[in-house]
Amino acid sequence: MAEGKHLGVKVFADGADLANMVELAENPLISGFTTNPTLMRKAGVEDYEGFARKVLDHITDRPVFFEVFSDDFEEMRAQAHRIASWGDNVCVKIPVTNTHGVSSAALVADLTAEGLHLNVTAILALDQVRTAASSLAASPGGVVSVFAGRIADTGRDPVPLMTEALKILAPHPTLELLWASPREILNVRQAGSIGCHIITVTPDLLEKLAGLGRSLEEVSLDTVRMFHRDAAASGYLL
Repeated sequence: MAEGKHLGVKVFADGADLANMVELAENPLISGFTTNPTLMRKAGVEDYEGFARKVLDHITDRPVFFEVFSDDFEEMRAQAHRIASWGDNVCVKIPVTNTHGVSSAALVADLTAEGLHLNVTAILALDQVRTAASSLAASPGGVVSVFAGRIADTGRDPVPLMTEALKILAPHPTLELLWASPREILNVRQAGSIGCHIITVTPDLLEKLAGLGRSLEEVSLDTVRMFHRDAAASGYLL
């Protein structure tokens, strides 16, 4: 697997499988871990705090991001403080708005002033980046997560937007830009080439990192062999 220093971007493992997270904690390529309620539900997690504490029992030397899930800002505040209390390496994820589209900027600014390490998440638009940067400005280490993969899903090239997001964060040296929801290994190269600080990578994409920079002829031959092997295994005849 490629070494992180050659990628030009920090790789955070994205998922909610405890065994997989513990295994990845032994991988020096992985600089941190992220999860969210959707990933946890898909993984069958039933006890949010119980799961989080098990993760933090095993992972103590790298940041782990856990997200609030209330839609009420005052309850979000309480959840954020509770989550932050679980460990010094915890970063609390706050969605950029609630489900009614109301900005969480005021809450983010308050929590930042109270000393919490925050990640403003689910961002897709540059105005949202500007608002998040402003509300995190006093943070000793805040993260702005832009869902580049979801931007690409709308037919837009995320690279110019991510490049502009970096410019917006530039006056705030304690803030980092996170490239969220990558769709392919190319995104790791793209994130590194523009100077993005962090990219989240799912277990499926982590497996593909081993192929970064492989000869195209070699990949072509592997593909031909795959087709031949599967045809033979199926017993096809003409």
